[in-house]
Amino acid sequence: MYVGRDMTELSMMPKNEWKNSELAFFHHSFQQIMPYLNAEGATIHREIIKEIEDRGGLHRDEADWTHGTRVSYD
Repeated sequence: MYVGRDMTELSMMPKNEWKNSELAFFHHSFQQIMPYLNAEGATIHREIIKEIEDRGGLHRDEADWTHGTRVSYD
């Protein structure tokens, strides 16, 4: 379950100030509802994707005992 700032608060901040967990959560959420987004929602999703790409992606290259290779937004 996501525990963090909601889209209302985040929409007032530049994407480069978002945490990785926020980018991961909202990217996943927008990805699920993409067929139903209007132009504004699609633009926000593209901005989130661009920020993720600018950061080099959200993947973990190595797993350890406490972390897997996927970013968790819990």
